[in-house]
Amino acid sequence: MKLLVKLLVHGVLVTALLVGLTDASFTGAILTALGIGIVAYLVGDLYILPRTSNMMATIADAGLVFVMLWIIGGVANWNLNFSEVLLIAVLAGSFEYLYHMWLRGENLFKKRQRAS
Repeated sequence: MKLLVKLLVHGVLVTALLVGLTDASFTGAILTALGIGIVAYLVGDLYILPRTSNMMATIADAGLVFVMLWIIGGVANWNLNFSEVLLIAVLAGSFEYLYHMWLRGENLFKKRQRAS
């Protein structure tokens, strides 16, 4: 279930931005988004997140999105520049931070209790 949520959000976010910002086809954009989502889940969520903090896993996921988009965009010959790749990576990273909180069962809106 949680993997499906990740793939859905990555699918919508990355696909919409790739199609809107570049000359990527819808099929190419959706396959890229799903590939990034799967790799980010395996590396960031299953390996890095349990061993480190949410912030470290988020940075790793955003970096992974950046590198994968840069490589795929170059291979596919999309007109994808640095600022567009960075924008997609930052937005994906923002989602990842909240997603990691959900994976760990943290409540975003819960007030933190001070130690007495």
